[in-house]
Amino acid sequence: MTILSNVLKIKNFVKTLLIKDNISLVVRRTLGSSWMCCSRKTNLVAPNDCVIEDGNFDYDLAVIGGGSGGLACAKEAVNQGAKVAVLDYVTPSPQGTKWGLGGTCVNVGCIPKKLMHQAAILGESIHEAVSYGWQVPQLENIKIDWAALTQSVQNHIKSVNWVTRVDLRDKKIEYINGLGEFKDPHTLIATLKNGSKKELTARNIVIAVGGRPHYPDIPGAVEYCISSDDVFSLSHPPGKTLVVGAGYIGLECAGFLNSLGYPATVLVRSVPLRGFDQQMARTVTNEMEERGVKFHHRCVPLGVEKLTSGQLKASWLNTETKEQFEDVFDTVLMATGRYALTKSLNLEAAGVNTLSENGKIVAETEQTNVPHIYAVGDVLEGRPELTPVAIHAGRLLARRMFAAAAQQMDYENVATTVFTPLEYGCVGMSEERAIERYGADNVEVYHAYYKPTEFFIPQRNIKNCYLKAVAAREPPQKVLGLHFVGPVAGEVIQGFAAAVKCGITMEQLMNTIGIHPTVAEEFTRLNITKRSGRDPNPASCCS
Repeated sequence: MTILSNVLKIKNFVKTLLIKDNISLVVRRTLGSSWMCCSRKTNLVAPNDCVIEDGNFDYDLAVIGGGSGGLACAKEAVNQGAKVAVLDYVTPSPQGTKWGLGGTCVNVGCIPKKLMHQAAILGESIHEAVSYGWQVPQLENIKIDWAALTQSVQNHIKSVNWVTRVDLRDKKIEYINGLGEFKDPHTLIATLKNGSKKELTARNIVIAVGGRPHYPDIPGAVEYCISSDDVFSLSHPPGKTLVVGAGYIGLECAGFLNSLGYPATVLVRSVPLRGFDQQMARTVTNEMEERGVKFHHRCVPLGVEKLTSGQLKASWLNTETKEQFEDVFDTVLMATGRYALTKSLNLEAAGVNTLSENGKIVAETEQTNVPHIYAVGDVLEGRPELTPVAIHAGRLLARRMFAAAAQQMDYENVATTVFTPLEYGCVGMSEERAIERYGADNVEVYHAYYKPTEFFIPQRNIKNCYLKAVAAREPPQKVLGLHFVGPVAGEVIQGFAAAVKCGITMEQLMNTIGIHPTVAEEFTRLNITKRSGRDPNPASCCS
């Protein structure tokens, strides 16, 4: 009998046991691919090329971290018959902010950010409504009620926390509200809220602890400044705000705060939206500047001092001119990057040693150097820090561990959107990356400015509504990246992301009939290249 037929018989026998007797075990080929999971002893005899991992474990899978990726992995594992525990504990921020189950996205990330962004858009819409004929009394007195806004946002978050808890209970996933760390490769210790400790063992362990905001090493940063962990539940209106950092978190926060009526200033150390297409990044910041956001470029913070008035005096250095500046703010928000929460895991005890310089886990296929220990989400080095990425990776990982699946996560061509006042959505390569990889002579860039129909009556500024397609120059001109700055960019780019994933070409894009009059149709109307030097401004809305 061949080795392959032996392996297939083992696989089918294990499936039968799982279905009939609810018995589980791990069959792991000596070449390294793991198949199935399990927690009870059996007398099954494997062929010589297989190893039966035996032993008594409390769980088939333990997940450290109750965010998007960890929860997705845990739920899918249960769907495949595994016994699962999830450990989750939120250490309060330096300002004392803490939250419930669900991770960064639900509590201090995507969800509250989008709600604040929507609040800002609604405020703009009230003023624009007058141009459309709506009678809005005392328009000049309209302002946001910060306490009402944050209360509504937090009420929604708490409802999601509760639904998540109920979902874990319904799926019979044990939720342990404790800070997890390794005791040995299969044993975890959870430190509970009251200080007591709970020990558990698991055949497989997934690290999904994500990250937290980084504070620069300057006087007053930790003592007096907030971060994105705090802004969505801030107990008082932020007032005049300094945002330190110009990544997507910094720009999004500065954008909605400014639009809500709280003047915002941004310190930019090097370039805004590092890693994104830089022409699009400049378009975004140009729009923000025209809306009143102040930008100080090539500047780094020096310190923050609390005045007797309760306000904060911040000082910073222009790294080019060497000039120092200072100003007084009501709030200083640090958006200077995030760090992975790996230091508290005691990874040495587990034998996990594949860490990058910034503490993230290097795991090409989510598997660490210890075969039964994995990582998903923001804690991974070199992966997009996006909720949908973590969710999909977590599900695929669970299927590989417990359902004999083979599909790996594809991290290429992942779409995303920056929710600045004028949104920026993109998928695929930036213009810079495409040129770096293929050379300028081999890349064609189609671009256009456009006029959203809804902007005409209120006479909104339209000069920053811009899009481009980065494509291979050689026919059929495969699309390498799509970039869009304008209204509802997130909704626009989502559909086109599927097309890019399927390998769409410029010919196919140009032959797609647009839906008129929408902003999304502008991608189907692209026909001017940068190389041609022609004017990318439209002659009319229907040209």
